Amino acid sequence: MSFLPSTLKPHSADRAAISQLSALLAGSARTVVFTGAGISTESGIPDFRSPGGVWSRMKPIDFDTFMHNEDARREAWQRTFSGAAGWVGARPNEGHFAIARLVKTGKVGHVITQNVDNLHQDAGVPTHQVIELHGNAGYATCLICGLRHELAELRDPFLQQGTLPACRACGGIVKSATISFGQSMPVEPMRRAEAASRECDLFIVLGSTLTVYPAAALPMVAKSNGAALAIINREPTDMDDKSDVVIHAEIGAVLRELVL
Repeated sequence: MSFLPSTLKPHSADRAAISQLSALLAGSARTVVFTGAGISTESGIPDFRSPGGVWSRMKPIDFDTFMHNEDARREAWQRTFSGAAGWVGARPNEGHFAIARLVKTGKVGHVITQNVDNLHQDAGVPTHQVIELHGNAGYATCLICGLRHELAELRDPFLQQGTLPACRACGGIVKSATISFGQSMPVEPMRRAEAASRECDLFIVLGSTLTVYPAAALPMVAKSNGAALAIINREPTDMDDKSDVVIHAEIGAVLRELVL
């Protein structure tokens, strides 16, 4: 799979921080990587909240509305099959591939992500090592029995006959496997993420503003259990002053320096 590498290079002021992070990574036995929208924007996927982001172009449909309003469900599925949110169809960038290389070496045991775009798996990270806190836009699930449904199986009946997806097993409401506003966080991914955060010795945040909870609490779970904390994000975060290493730069460019 090909991709376009970033032409940007870290500012000279970042190089000391990159060297410091490189030393932390070399000495780590249990690194966790935590990714947010910032890594996927480098693949052309819009984020949610910034000007021009997904929610500035379309109002989110919250979980309660989806469950109780057929028109809302129809609108949600229209967005899914039109690709209006821009979450699917993109390719991994060099940041994703660099993380996959770290996983392959055994240096990184878990990749915790707030993203729903499947790009870590597409880059080569084994599915069982990716912990998706906000779900995955690449398939759907029944909200009653949990059965997985492939979008390709649901697309033609919806687009050609207007048939709202229903579970083939129990007849329950089917929804894309993303976590909507007002929907409970997935219990098992959260449990795994908290355990990985407690047990790691280095926690690297890539492209997250660390403002969406409970996911944003994980860096401090790691820090309070003795891990070093590193943040790579273009903009400052509220946890910069609690971190051992902070780098404000493009993720792909930094990881190229760090991993290649």
